[in-house]
Order: sequence, then C-alpha cells, then structure tokens
Amino acid sequence: MQSKSYTPALRQWMQAAPVIAVVVIDKVEDAVPMAEALVAGGVPVVEITLRTPAALGAIEAVRKNVPGAIVAAGTLLMPDDPKKALDAGAQFGVSPGSTEQLLDAVDACGLPMLPAAATASEAMRLAERGHELMKFFPAREAGGAAYLKSLSGPLPHLGWCPTGGISLSSAPEYLALKNILCVGGSWLAPREVIASKDWATIEKNARAAAALKG
Repeated sequence: MQSKSYTPALRQWMQAAPVIAVVVIDKVEDAVPMAEALVAGGVPVVEITLRTPAALGAIEAVRKNVPGAIVAAGTLLMPDDPKKALDAGAQFGVSPGSTEQLLDAVDACGLPMLPAAATASEAMRLAERGHELMKFFPAREAGGAAYLKSLSGPLPHLGWCPTGGISLSSAPEYLALKNILCVGGSWLAPREVIASKDWATIEKNARAAAALKG
C-alpha cells in the first residue's frame, strides 16, 4: 500500500528537533507558558497526552497562542479520540499501540498519525495500512536501541520515534541509528515541574534536548 499523503509533513515535524516533549497537563492555564518554554529552548514539538480532562483544552490553547509550537495529541486509545484531537487543533496524533478500530477512525477523520508498534509483525501490519513512520513503545522495555537497529535490516523503509524510559543520557544511543527520526521524552517537562510553573527549568531541559546528536 502507498504511504499516507501526510507522511512528508509528519516526517518534517518529527525532524524539527531531536526530541518530542511528552507532557501531561492538569491545568489548561499551564499549557501556553509550558509550550512557550519548550519552543524557546528549541523543542517545538509537544505531545499533549489525553490523560487528563484538561488535555483537549490545552491542545487548543497552545495551537491558538504559541505560533512556533507543533502540537500532537498523545495516548489516543478510543475510536472517538482522533476526531476530538483534530477538532481541538492537534496537528497529528500518537498512540501507545494500534487497533483496527483506532486506525479506521484515524483514516476517517484524516488526522496524521504516529501509531506505535513493538514487534516486527506489528510494524508490518501498520506498513500495510500505509504507515511508514511509527512510535516504538515502550522503548527501553521492548528492546531499546539494539532492537530498533535490528529492525533496520528487514524494514529499512520505516522511520521510528522510540518513547518510554528514554533519558537525556540514553537518547544519543537511539538518535545514532539511521532509522530513528527523533525520540520522545517526558523528562523535558515533568508533571510536577509544570505544576510548580517552573518554566525556566523546562526551557533549560529543552535546550539540552535540542543540542542532542546521535
């Protein structure tokens, strides 16, 4: 099957910085200054996970008020999640896994999607549906950089964003691989740091992440 029409744009977003910031937002009011700090530090892509009631409002607020941000909706689980994310302004979606119902819903609403796979069979199934770019989750527990390196042989056309258990110190091992476009990291803007409104720390973390090289 041919790749999705949005693949070039999704690839460009994934390569905007070495790291996608994965965040959990508890208060909509914190979303804009959090995203501003990330962008100021050189990390424009923020994945706001749909794990709290504030998530959709946070996505909408960042899209409207932080022009330099590229906003993804994370933890898409249910078939109605993609349309909700798209309506809130998400530029693409991210899931921890994939089901046929979820993928059908993505296709129906047209939301660019970064679905997750943790095995070669899952990756092949997603590729059959036109997905060439995928999330690898949970990265550390599912085999880490060594596993992704092994996939580059039989599946050289696939690009990955490993997420889960990755840190500032371990990220370069992943980024050095030719099939890795970026990594996902929650260390840039931890939930407790957002709650304390410590935007300076988030900007500092973003600067360190933006400087990463494989």
